[in-house]
This record gives sequence, structure tokens and C-alpha cells, in this order.
Amino acid sequence: MARGGGHGAARGGGRSVACGGGHGAACGGGRGVAPGAVTAQPAGAVTAQPAGAAAARRAGQARRDQQSAQAIASVVCLHASASSGRQWQALGRRLAGRYRVLSPDLYGAGDSPPWPAERQPTLADEVALLEPVFEAAGEPVHLVGHSYGGAVAARAALTYPGRFRSLVLIEPVLFGLLLAEDPGQPAAREVVAVCQHTRIAVELGALDGAARRFIDYWMGPGAWAGMPPHRRAAAARAMRTVSSEWSAIFAETTPLAAYASLDLPTLYVVGGKSPASTRAVARLLTHVLPDVSTAELAEAGHMAPITHPDLVSAAIEAHIAQIT
Repeated sequence: MARGGGHGAARGGGRSVACGGGHGAACGGGRGVAPGAVTAQPAGAVTAQPAGAAAARRAGQARRDQQSAQAIASVVCLHASASSGRQWQALGRRLAGRYRVLSPDLYGAGDSPPWPAERQPTLADEVALLEPVFEAAGEPVHLVGHSYGGAVAARAALTYPGRFRSLVLIEPVLFGLLLAEDPGQPAAREVVAVCQHTRIAVELGALDGAARRFIDYWMGPGAWAGMPPHRRAAAARAMRTVSSEWSAIFAETTPLAAYASLDLPTLYVVGGKSPASTRAVARLLTHVLPDVSTAELAEAGHMAPITHPDLVSAAIEAHIAQIT
């Protein structure tokens, strides 16, 4: 079952929390928490951009830049849950001068607006928000996604076949694939338990309890206790958005076989210390992606882009360098 400390709010008084479409109690994609996402951005580092209107205003300038004599390839990087585009600062510094790195904020993160409350969001909604960013990126563009951002990246690649030069998936949280395979398998059951806890705790207003379980699952037992107070507070505030994101992931019903259509060079990164749930998704996807190479970071976990940024950045750099 799910790792990480339990919290009283998880009992929920016998209530049933729906966390996805068509799978009963199944729930949606947990995104890792980036503990460094709330730090100030150093001058010259890659900038996190609000997806949508603000990015669209920059699209004109981006198109003019694109017409320069030597076009620079773009790298669009999608962040994890309770994080923002700032999590890609190390990659931006590494690629500076050779690639243009765009790191938009997904719904409810950084400078992007929260998702409207009328209905639950979907991955397709996140992709639609990113359309101005993809337009600004020009061609060629490499797409990178981590955790929830990895699930959004996979959805974008399916939505826009042929648009991206390559794909980097860092433990995408496409947990609907686990439920389709066998909802009773331990890897599915543990992440469903975390989802249910998050959803119930948020409903009860127990945001600290939701964040504690969430962070300890994705970053290891005791991670919440080791975070400074201001980062714990930021993580707790993010739990309402995270609760909606669980729904988006498990509402994604794309069958495993559909990912065989992603015939573009793909790097799949997995941590040796990651939870069983994301390793099980990796087992399924790497079996069907037609042009995939894998990189296992033995000493890293699910939050490798935050805890081991140099290793992850080097793997991404090597991947795109051999293609462009």
C-alpha cells in the first residue's frame, strides 16, 4: 500500500471519494512536489512562463526570432505537481546558448490561472492551455515532461502527431494504464490509496495532512518532516490543485496500444528508488513506445529533476544532442 505517514483525515467517516472515470474508487495522477519551486530565480536562469495569454503575447517576438539565419531548437519543459516551471532552472543553465528553453506553468501553478471550478480538468485541458507555448516554440521543438507534466507531455504528443522532434518522459503518472491492466495489483492499489487520502483530506480542509502523505509517498518517508516550514506551507497550499490533478490523470482513458503511435525518439527516465506505481507505468510504456531508450538513475527517486538535477539535465542534453 501507499508509503508515507497516514493522517486522521484519511478515514473520511466511510465516505466514498471518486478519483477518476470508469474505475470506481480509482484516482488520478499524483505529481511530485518540488521543494525548490518557491525559491527566487537567479538572474539569467530559465524563466517560468504563464501558459496562455501571457505566452501568446510573446509568440510574435518568438516567430521573429525563429526567422534568424540559424534557427535554435526549443525545449519545452513541463513540471511536476505542486511545482512550477522554475523546477527546470538547472536544465536551462546547462542548455543556455544552444537551445531555447521554455518552461510554462500548468493550471494553478506559478503565474498560470487556477482551473475553473465548473468541472474537473483533463489532460486535454492542460494541452489546450499550452498551445500558445507550442506556437512560440517554433520548430524544431523537443518536449520534456516530469510526473504530471510527463502525463501532459504524452497527451500533447498524441494530440499533435509530428509536431515534436523528440520526447523525454520522466516517470509520467499515467496511472489509468495500471487500472486497465489490473486494478488489484499492488502498484495500482498503493497510488489509489494516496489519491483517496489527498481528496478526502482536502475536502475536510486538512491540507497539511494531505501534503504530508503526498510528499512522503513521492519523496520518501520523513521527507515532509525534513522540509522547512515555508516549503511545507507552500506544499499544503498546492493540495487543492493536486486534488484536481488526480482526477485529470485517472480520467485519461487512452489505451496502452495508442502510445505505439508515438513514433519519435523518446527518452524514458526512471529512478531506481521510485515508488512501485511509476515503475509499473514505465514497464508498460517502454514495452509499446516504438523508438524508446531508457535511463535508470539508480540512486534517484521520483523527484530526480529536483534532487539530482545534474544527472537528469545531462541525460536530457545527451538525448536531444544526438537528434538535432
